[in-house]
Amino acid sequence: MRAHHAIAIVAILLIGFGLKLTFFSAPPAEAVVPPVEIVRMDVFQMQQNIKNLPEEKMNDTTFVFSEGD
Repeated sequence: MRAHHAIAIVAILLIGFGLKLTFFSAPPAEAVVPPVEIVRMDVFQMQQNIKNLPEEKMNDTTFVFSEGD
């Protein structure tokens, strides 16, 4: 008999918890977005100001034709 009472109490608690979640759910959060200043970058001016970039030297052998055959 005690097992029936325990099962009934657990069932009532689960149903109560489900109803609480259904009827008393938290309101959706509202995000406050501050105004953002628009920052523009002048890419052309950045390319003009670039100096002394490192360069990589490589031996390009994409089209190497062997003699013979």
